[in-house]
Amino acid sequence: MVEEALRVTESNGGVRFAVHVKPRASRNAIVGQRGDALAVAVTAPPVDGEANAAICALVADALGLKARDVVVVSGETHRGKVVEARGICLDEARRKLRALLADDGTK
Repeated sequence: MVEEALRVTESNGGVRFAVHVKPRASRNAIVGQRGDALAVAVTAPPVDGEANAAICALVADALGLKARDVVVVSGETHRGKVVEARGICLDEARRKLRALLADDGTK
């Protein structure tokens, strides 16, 4: 399965994983996988942290968390980022992400 390549690790009472971002997209969505990263599209521009905030909100919604529980921990000014989602266990995060990828990112 393709989603097996998505690397999710435990960290600080939550999980961390890579995200590849397409800013200024036509819609906010999880669009699939790019290598070992979750591919996301956000309508926000990559200016003043707007895209990062949109990414956090999108990932939080996908994992059933609040936006404040998801933070960009690396790659703030790059398309390739690492996000940390707090308050979710590794197995639950993997299950939810796998389901999203199986549904082609549509909700």
